[in-house]
Amino acid sequence: MAASPDLAALAGQVHRALLARRETVAAAESLTAGLLCAALASVPGASATLRGGAVVYATDLKATLAGVPEGVLAEHGPVSPQTAAALAEGIRLRCGADWGVGLTGVAGPDPVDGHGPGRVYLGTSDGERTDVAQLDLPGGRADVRSAAVASAFRTLLERLAGKPSSVTGVTP
Repeated sequence: MAASPDLAALAGQVHRALLARRETVAAAESLTAGLLCAALASVPGASATLRGGAVVYATDLKATLAGVPEGVLAEHGPVSPQTAAALAEGIRLRCGADWGVGLTGVAGPDPVDGHGPGRVYLGTSDGERTDVAQLDLPGGRADVRSAAVASAFRTLLERLAGKPSSVTGVTP
């Protein structure tokens, strides 16, 4: 799936902002299944800013590939602010990136573990601070997935610009 024009534009902005700071990003993606990394990789020169990522759709892969502590998954579940925070920090460390993004949630159409379709947790980590946003996104699966990635890009842009974050800090 090619990145939508909106995602492509946002990915380009993120790439340029990271490039200006000589920084990199990595992502652990559950519900978005690699859409964020694919959008970034579509930007010419992306190898300078995109370190890599992991598709952690299955719960056990959140632990084995992205480093989410088993205790976090057991206590809070795969769709939680704590898991999003641990995904962001874990993938940042595992990929040797300056920034980590963790996306977990429910694209629908059915609820999962008491979370309705459109519930997404977005973690963003720079190694000093990890923020988590709870998103409630409308639409079908494709809409939710695309909006989650767009939100991740906008959040990264805000953090890269040094703007105060409107999301809640969470320690994994």
